[in-house]
Amino acid sequence: MRNPAASFRPEPGSIPESPGCYLFRDRDGRVVYVGKAKSLRSRLANYFQGFAGIAPRTRAMLEAARAVEWIVVDSEVEALHLEYTLIQRHRPRYNVRYRDDKSYPYLVLTTSEPVPRARVSRTDVAKGDRRFGPYAHAYAIRETLDLLQRVFPVRTCSQGVYDRAARTGRPCLLFHIDRCAAPCTGEVTPEEHRALVDGLAAFLDGDTEPVVARLEADMAGAASELNFEAAARLRDQLFAAQRAMEKQQVVAEHEEDFDAIAVHEDELEAAVQAFFVRRGRLVGRKGWSVDKVEPLTTPALLTSFVLQLYAERDDEVPPVVLVPELPDDHEALSLLLAEQRRSSRSGERGRPIQHVQFRVPQRGAKRHFLATVEQNAAESFQRTRLKRASDFDSRTRALKELQEALDLDEALLRIECYDISHLGGTGVVGSMVVFEDGLPRKRDYRRFKLSVDTNDDYAAMREVLRRRFTRLAEERARPIAEREADGEARFAYPPNLVIIDGGVGQLNAALEGVADLPTDDVAFVGLAKRFEELWKPGERRPVVLPRGSEALFLVQRVRDEAHRFAVSYQRTRRRADVQHSALDDVPGIGPTRRQALLTRFGSLAALRRASVEDLAGVPGVSSTLARTVHEHLQAAEQARRAPR
Repeated sequence: MRNPAASFRPEPGSIPESPGCYLFRDRDGRVVYVGKAKSLRSRLANYFQGFAGIAPRTRAMLEAARAVEWIVVDSEVEALHLEYTLIQRHRPRYNVRYRDDKSYPYLVLTTSEPVPRARVSRTDVAKGDRRFGPYAHAYAIRETLDLLQRVFPVRTCSQGVYDRAARTGRPCLLFHIDRCAAPCTGEVTPEEHRALVDGLAAFLDGDTEPVVARLEADMAGAASELNFEAAARLRDQLFAAQRAMEKQQVVAEHEEDFDAIAVHEDELEAAVQAFFVRRGRLVGRKGWSVDKVEPLTTPALLTSFVLQLYAERDDEVPPVVLVPELPDDHEALSLLLAEQRRSSRSGERGRPIQHVQFRVPQRGAKRHFLATVEQNAAESFQRTRLKRASDFDSRTRALKELQEALDLDEALLRIECYDISHLGGTGVVGSMVVFEDGLPRKRDYRRFKLSVDTNDDYAAMREVLRRRFTRLAEERARPIAEREADGEARFAYPPNLVIIDGGVGQLNAALEGVADLPTDDVAFVGLAKRFEELWKPGERRPVVLPRGSEALFLVQRVRDEAHRFAVSYQRTRRRADVQHSALDDVPGIGPTRRQALLTRFGSLAALRRASVEDLAGVPGVSSTLARTVHEHLQAAEQARRAPR
């Protein structure tokens, strides 16, 4: 069989022998695969050989590709970093993607804020914040934090609660039960509170001995001075610190920092587990699963995984990483991580770069510990495979059934669904949701604030579809490099199927909106709400999907997601309109001051509760204007509550 990549094969002499990254693109200019190479010429030559010598999954990528380009860099380290950056930016279909096997919670200290707080988070944190974990359960964090707050009474309240306490001068309950030092009311200075946060961070890092020694010395001193009440309080703090230490499992004889990574895999998928050890104590673990959409050896899989792991944990790169095999390009990878480690630690800047070591333990405690991580990876692999097998099969079956029911030639790789929402003809908005491979792609969702302000769903649908496909035509006309530089390339990708939430009327309105736009390769259907029938353009009878079929479940899910997204946007607009209208009639309040007031107090209800002094504390609001705003809001509230 002829290699389809031969149609766009570059001249061999035009490909440099330098290190770098290469990108394969499909017919719409979308990046479908990103790779790196020590020599671009040698690596790319492998893709243009006889088709029989190419792995099946690489064949699928080459069949989808229509062009290849490359970026030259100076070293293997730069190639590694650039490859990761390009994969995160383009999310290529044929590169491996690591998925968390669950969303693990972290304990986060918001050290980037002037007065830091401790909180539980399952998402990314702000630059400069410190996070500890991940933990298996959120309640494990809260139990640990509750114990340590007796020793380090740092704040845990939200910014709104903190600001309210600062305004009123009254600390909350946590201060009165010795769980917060109350920096909000000046019980401690910001510098003293920062010292408490630093002490908590050091304790969580495993530096526990100074804390225990200090508490023991203070307790003994209080007892010798016959201050038994203070001694009892210090005793309780000591017990709390010791109980928190017991929750951290000791896994190493020495106080050392390292991570252990293990992989369990077959030809199609893999499970990866990472355990994090700091000062000899196990402080967290996390698991990932991955589809092998490209043929990867274990060393190559480890390289891509390590890049992603420490991009997420850039402030937690340890000096040693235990692995079952040395990763590909481990020397370049070691240097890249060392630079990342030094840049995240201000105390190490200016010193010579010490490589991060990859070790394959052969015997002893480290080998035994890595075996435990490998056992966890194997168990995670079995659980994930059983769950994902059913999910993947149902998605594949749903897409195939829907394609056959609509008699479409191309596979439904991208489905878009549109819906309209309004309240009695006011605040009209539209939504666009995107599903790729049967899964929601939320970063491609779009919301439309519409110019129509009447109860006319047809006019609204015409406007939404026209705006979307006009943007598609404009983006396709631009050079690929230019639109990617603007970060707007997603609108340049056409859907295989467009679902209009509504019957024949809404479908015809949508088609009118795109009548003069290029949509030849896009299929349109309307989804009638009553019997959930699919209407194709020009057909006299609808397509009825069998009840209980996977295709019907998929269509319902797509439609419900479009409806949810439209309604949530409409409600957001409605709340904003109510808040803004409440201040429209106040003399001296324009858009800037109105926004400053709403930003300061967060909601209209909080604004009504604010005193004249609180309002005058907003920049740009004088005491006279604050009194006017206060009187206006109180009068409006009394009028609203008056009996009719």
